[in-house]
Amino acid sequence: MSFMITKDTPLTYPGPAPAQADVIVIGGGVIGVCTALFAARAGHRVVLLEKGRIAAEQSSRNWGWIRQQGRDPDELPIMVEAHRLWHELSAQTNVDIGLRQTGTTYLAQTDAHMQGYADWLPAAQANGVDSKILSAREVAAQFPGMHSTGIKGALFTPSDLRAEPWVAVPALAAIAAREGVQIVENCAVRMLDIAAGRVVGVITEAGRIAAPEVVLAGGAWSSLFLRNHGIGIPQLSVLENVAATEPLPDIHAGAAASHKVAFRRRTDGGYTLAPRGAPALFVGPDAVRAFPKYLAQLRAEPFGQRLLPFAPKGFPDAWGTARRWGAEQTTPFEAMRILDPAPNRGKITKLLRDFAQMFPDLPPVRLKAVWAGMIDTMPDLVPVVDRAPSLPGLTIGTGMSGHGFGIGPAMGRVLAAQATGGDVGHDLQRFRMSRFADGSPMRLGPNV
Repeated sequence: MSFMITKDTPLTYPGPAPAQADVIVIGGGVIGVCTALFAARAGHRVVLLEKGRIAAEQSSRNWGWIRQQGRDPDELPIMVEAHRLWHELSAQTNVDIGLRQTGTTYLAQTDAHMQGYADWLPAAQANGVDSKILSAREVAAQFPGMHSTGIKGALFTPSDLRAEPWVAVPALAAIAAREGVQIVENCAVRMLDIAAGRVVGVITEAGRIAAPEVVLAGGAWSSLFLRNHGIGIPQLSVLENVAATEPLPDIHAGAAASHKVAFRRRTDGGYTLAPRGAPALFVGPDAVRAFPKYLAQLRAEPFGQRLLPFAPKGFPDAWGTARRWGAEQTTPFEAMRILDPAPNRGKITKLLRDFAQMFPDLPPVRLKAVWAGMIDTMPDLVPVVDRAPSLPGLTIGTGMSGHGFGIGPAMGRVLAAQATGGDVGHDLQRFRMSRFADGSPMRLGPNV
């Protein structure tokens, strides 16, 4: 099993791109792929443009959790729809994407954690989600080989799913291609094509494509793309480390997290591990500019990020990355086809030690692969899903804040409906762009 999609991965969709379409989607991650799929299913001619490879960034680097548990109450109805769509789409692929219903468990070390779980339960109940509180005794029974000293209990959602992201997102792209979406990899969109104050298409490194509607699903690159058009959103990106173990005895079939380690079983018998808390934030121009918007998050969790002074060359918020360019200029999107941060080896070493201490009866835990990814995040930990108020013809879906893989199918359907005048089916007031500029109080997503 290969975990990484890289610049050396052969092109699946070499193009060329057509001269025109009804809808252009920028970004070949799970959000962009699903947007393109559902726009095509609504009868539109769709082009999906990816600067590197489908799913090569965060959409294949995430933990592989498809969780309803712990979602912001305004996200939860969309996530419930995504849960249903994952089952439907899995049956439409020609590969096993590893979709399994194995549940999600959040382990609690403090009474405050338990209270936070209890406070979130009404949102689950209102949306028909089967989440429940487990006692310490029930946790011990569910994880018989775990060192459980100090665990107060847990929040558990039996219906939650898991899948292999590096298999699942390319499989969704294959469905989209079969249903008429024209996907072009290695084709960076340099900028929007604008006439008379509205979007009329895009300008790519290979030329213009005309379309009355464009959806931006650029993940960590979205803010940089928008800034070139004078649109500012307080989106930043944080680095998370991930490790994949060699096959191990079956200690738990689902996804679970303690205050130190998040883990989930994979179909190859290994576990995907990630450290909990304190992702790394590279302080660049966007971070400095957006700092006031993040004060509420910093006050709530003052040690929630590790601050690093310089992003590597070419990263979206690196000090030397261009912030303005023209249609004929080579852009940052061409200079860095795939955002591929180096993992922190010290963090990985500690992660393995913490996991081994958590399950002391395991044989030696051996690494199969390690990687890192950049998660696009927003000050309130929920995304922007909105029509651009100042630029008709542009729809923005970004800042998924680590929630994008699981919610991807439904969020893609919502964005496709937004762009084409369909029924979005959900209240999107929480996700409007203007919340950062209209004086609205910052309301953080749940810290569970």
